Amino acid sequence: MLARNFRWGTSLAFQLLTARAFQASRFQPAFFHASKIFPATTTSLSVSTATMDEAASTSVKSDNPLLRSWSDQPFHLPPFKSIEPSHFQPALETAMEAHVADLEAIAASTSNDFDSVLGAYDRAGSLYSKVGSVYGNYISSLNTPDMQAVQTKMAPILSRHRSRCYNIPGLFEKIEGMHDVKDEMLKSGEWSAEQARLAERVYIGFVRMGAKLDEEKKQEYADIQAELATLQTNFMQNVLKDEETWEMVISSDDMAGCPPDLVSAARQAAIDRDHGGPDDHVITLGRSLVEPFLTYSARRDLREKAFEAWTSRGELSEERDNLSIATKILRLRKRQAQLMDKSTFAEFQTEDTMAQTPENVMKLLTDVWSRAKEAANRERGMMEAFLTEKGETLEGGFQPWDWRYYAEQVRKASYNFDESKLKPYLSLNAMTNALFDVSKKLYGLEYVKRDDVEAYHPDVDLYEVRRNKAGSDEDELVALFLHDNYARPHKSSGAWMSEYRSQKKNLVTGADPIEAVPIVSNNNNFAKGSGSTLLSFDDGVTLFHEMGHGHHGMLSDATYRTLASTSVLRDFVELPSQLMEHWLSEPVVLKEHAKHYETGESVPDDLLQRRKAAELFNEGFAVVEYTACALFDMAVHSLSDYGDDFDLAKFEKEYLEEQGMPQGIVMRHRPAHFAHLFASSGYAAGYYVYQWAQVLDNDVFAAFEETGDVFDPETAERCRKFIYSSGNTVAPQELFQSFRGREPDISFFLKNRGLVGLET
Repeated sequence: MLARNFRWGTSLAFQLLTARAFQASRFQPAFFHASKIFPATTTSLSVSTATMDEAASTSVKSDNPLLRSWSDQPFHLPPFKSIEPSHFQPALETAMEAHVADLEAIAASTSNDFDSVLGAYDRAGSLYSKVGSVYGNYISSLNTPDMQAVQTKMAPILSRHRSRCYNIPGLFEKIEGMHDVKDEMLKSGEWSAEQARLAERVYIGFVRMGAKLDEEKKQEYADIQAELATLQTNFMQNVLKDEETWEMVISSDDMAGCPPDLVSAARQAAIDRDHGGPDDHVITLGRSLVEPFLTYSARRDLREKAFEAWTSRGELSEERDNLSIATKILRLRKRQAQLMDKSTFAEFQTEDTMAQTPENVMKLLTDVWSRAKEAANRERGMMEAFLTEKGETLEGGFQPWDWRYYAEQVRKASYNFDESKLKPYLSLNAMTNALFDVSKKLYGLEYVKRDDVEAYHPDVDLYEVRRNKAGSDEDELVALFLHDNYARPHKSSGAWMSEYRSQKKNLVTGADPIEAVPIVSNNNNFAKGSGSTLLSFDDGVTLFHEMGHGHHGMLSDATYRTLASTSVLRDFVELPSQLMEHWLSEPVVLKEHAKHYETGESVPDDLLQRRKAAELFNEGFAVVEYTACALFDMAVHSLSDYGDDFDLAKFEKEYLEEQGMPQGIVMRHRPAHFAHLFASSGYAAGYYVYQWAQVLDNDVFAAFEETGDVFDPETAERCRKFIYSSGNTVAPQELFQSFRGREPDISFFLKNRGLVGLET
């Protein structure tokens, strides 16, 4: 499992892409916020009265609950209890046509001022965004077979719609005209900096979607996007099917070595999967079950069985051949890059990032890789020495299904730290309280649970998020927050943040001001206990990580939804999430909130001290496991050709051998289930972003540490302003420099990962 701050890939690209598909960044070509069709792209509430906005509407008269007004719902939430899978296709079709009408009105208008073009463009497709946000969330969190059928059918249709929106006759000419005058208008004071930024980001989005191509190439580009949408949907559904269907049914005796909470979770999984035997226990491919089993199970044969299945998701059945799907995706992306005059997809993808080029990405990755390999090889040596000391011999030598188990044994022996002894103090309830308390101390947010408001599943908790108004004793509603914490059938694996509604001030005519208030959702996959749900420390880190993304949505303060919330460059989006992780390991937080789930006693000081001492052990493994994925991602997307004889599995094997992959470690995400790469294009040639953001988040947290108070109010306010609230209204490089007063410094990252002084 991952150590503190190593949430590499915790938030799967697919979930964020689909769940926020129509609203935010991290995110799938087939599904984007209507006004953010390419996402990597005042202070007072603004409600336009532009004539063309009369075409824009967030509802129509219909019996379909997705299309009618939600004004009768609390906070204009979706009418969850009324929504059925059959409602989505007709609702999306209606919403797409309304979206096109909005864009055609902009193109046809004789007005060419900012609000008539870019302001209206930002408001366009309100109904599409509203319907699409629910659709995106459902295909991640409630993707039943009926929903999967809708998803399969709609994927290419939505992709075609996206392409159509970039090719409305006369629209790009207006967008380009705005872009051409942005510098002049900013200099004259007629436009704000945010308006100029909007002109730049919208223009870049159009260009990267082929607006400057000739008609023949535009059609080919659209065809590629539609085919990619279908293939990526098939890829993710295959992974989901493997995760839903594979299981290892065992007895309580087979769980020798496993702590009681894991035994309880496996028993609950058996009940949930309708296994009637009184001693049936089930290990699934959900990370919150399989990773602890690999860590604690004394049964090497069962560890091997679970590991082989877990690392073979996407290829467990001949009917679900994700390697061939991934190869087709790679070929299409190569052609996509060629149409954009780029030699590789990696070159195309990194162009609109902080890194800017594959070479800059590789400079970071290779520096870290050499250090991490040395650390991992040293860790394996410690485990082999442990085996020798114990007189144990492993048949076939040290294997990947041995690493987690023996790392835990060495951790206990060398540091006298057994993580299973910490878990009783890390109940989900206690860690949620800690999460909300940190949120309040840093940013003044308070969470008011609303048990009377129904969500889409009984396990989902819904909160009002409130804070005091500036200069007033009164509070105000900042956001709605949905907390969906447990693993279940038809829910994608991993953890992610999504939005049902993004923050904005540029509302359509006649809109209720509540439409400016974001609806944010955090989704986790913790194994639900039969009583209290106990978390590992890494589970707690995941909880905090996703709240970092949640803060990015809740604290957003942009005028235009195109620039709001998480609609930032890919290698900046993980900074807010990874930054939030740091507070969990702070003694002041753990001493206040880590309380035994049965006795209420605070976690003992000596246990925290031992955890801290063991914190960096096995960090080499964690960094290698992630960095191998990032290196593979850049390498496979930097190839100049994928011939008929290209074998993705062979490429993986040979490439990792060339890089000197340490014995006993495999990539955290192998190609057949690498959803970041092949369930969407958002993180393709972009998986490096977690490590890029690690450099940033360790540097930002150091600013808090330098004050002597990790809750320093002045630093927290600057963090809110420059990291969480600005969205994409300012270039990310400028935001970081505004906060820190200088360029990023990698030394904080290397120190916190135990990589200082190792070979480079």
